[in-house]
Order: sequence, then C-alpha cells, then structure tokens
Amino acid sequence: MQSLSALRRKENRLGWLYASPAILGFAIFVLGPMAASLWLSLTDYQVASSPHFVGFDNYASLFNGTDTFFYKSIGVTFYYVMLSVPLQIITAFFLAVLLNQKVKGLAAFRVIFYLPTIVPLVASSMVWLWLLDPDLGFLNTILRSFHLPESQWIYSETTVIPTLVMMSLWTVGGTMIIFLAALQDIPKHYYEAIEIDGGSSFHRLVYITIPLATPSIFFNAIMGLVGGFQVFVQPYTMTGGGPNDSSLFYIFYLFREAFTFSNMGYACAIAWVLFIIIMLFTVLLFKSSKKWVYYENGGA
Repeated sequence: MQSLSALRRKENRLGWLYASPAILGFAIFVLGPMAASLWLSLTDYQVASSPHFVGFDNYASLFNGTDTFFYKSIGVTFYYVMLSVPLQIITAFFLAVLLNQKVKGLAAFRVIFYLPTIVPLVASSMVWLWLLDPDLGFLNTILRSFHLPESQWIYSETTVIPTLVMMSLWTVGGTMIIFLAALQDIPKHYYEAIEIDGGSSFHRLVYITIPLATPSIFFNAIMGLVGGFQVFVQPYTMTGGGPNDSSLFYIFYLFREAFTFSNMGYACAIAWVLFIIIMLFTVLLFKSSKKWVYYENGGA
C-alpha cells in the first residue's frame, strides 16, 4: 500500500500535469510578449531596422515634454475615465435595481438592456456617427423639434469627450448583469427586518442594498477603470483623435506611434507607462476597499 507522502507526490505531479497547458499558455502568450516589449521599450526599434539599445531614452522623451502628445493623451484619457466609470456604475446599478423588481415582462426588459453589449463596437460606432451628425443626425433633429440648442457632439473640442462618455452608457448591460446577480444574492430576511422596523424604500437602498452590493461595485470599478484606460475603437472609428487631438486617447496614441509611424520601441515604452498607471490605480482601489467594501461574513 502506498504511503501518504507517495500519494501526495503523485497528486502533485498530476496537478502540475493538468495545469501545464494553462501555465505554458500564460508563459508563451503573456509573459513572453511582456518580456519582449520591456526589452524593446529600451531600444529604438523601427520595425524595418534592427533594434539598438538606447536605455531609458524613450521614457525620457515621454516625460521631459519632448513629445507633447504624451501628456495630451494622458489628460484626455483621465478626463474620460473620471467621467465614464462613475456614471457607468451608477447607471448600471440603477438599472439593476429596477430590473430586480417583480414586474410584467421583466425577462424582455433584461434582454433589451443587455443586447447593446453584444453589438460589435465598430458597428455601434457607425450607428452613433449617424445619430450624432450635426446636420442630419437624429439627436439634433430631436433638439430642433423642441426648439433647444443643437450640439456639435463629437465634432467640437468641448463636447467630444462628454459625448463619448454618453455613448459608453449604451453598453452598461454587462455591468448591470453583475449588479443584478449581486442584488438577487442579498438575503430576503434583511429586507423583512427593516420593514418590521418601519424602514422605507430609501432605507432599504441605503442600509441594505448598497452596502451588500459593495463587493460587486468594487469589482465593476476595477474593470471599468481598466477598460476606460484602454478605450480605442470609438476614437479610432469616429474621431481619429480629433478635433485638434481633443479625443487623442492613450491607446490610440500608442497605436499611432506603433503602426502609423513604426516607432515600435517607443510604443512599447508608452505601453509600459500605461501598465504602471493602471497598476497604481488598481492598488489604490484595493487599499481603499478596506474602508468601504462590506462582506456578508463581516470582513472588509
């Protein structure tokens, strides 16, 4: 009969064997490209020529103001993230609360609100281009019918980012589903207890629904932050970074350096700066979560 240590060694070998495809895939397709991009960020790689080591020159060019588009793209992206992420979370949470009620046709409403998330971004961007046309667009037509001031939407420096933020609310269905799952997981006896104490719907929302939904709020905040910093399709297909670079998002700036100007080494440096920015924001969110994220088991 095999000893306990022999059985454990056999289980360990089997565990590593079954996990090896995932480990190899991660090493080959994630760690490998990351290591290569880190090395290329220290070179002057121009795609057509061999890379030459230049140290931290690419990073120095980014931060010393030589490349004005770097700070411009950071400002545009931060502006978008600070507007879009809170609005997406609030909108998705509000929709989840509404769709958690017992009303007729609830399943149909859930499908309707989720459907935009499965529409390809390029296709929806083209539809929005028509809606936002200053002369023939549907939105300005509505404004004209009510004798309200029209907008230039994505064709104005002052309104392009708020317009793209408004567009981002179109695809909150995925976030809404996560909130809906969290709301349905809240034990009913909490609501029954607050009703016995004479609490109103507002008290239910503030003292039960929101606190017990904070883990999903935290998760959606992290995912929204990561996604917001990587917005690309909308500015690429709709604005081209304009007008006057007012929608030059960071990823679009990276793409332009890499595939328009063939500055691949420089683009790798831009990518690593973005990685550090997202990592710092994620760490800050995780640290702050200890103060406001509530778990049912009493942890935080």
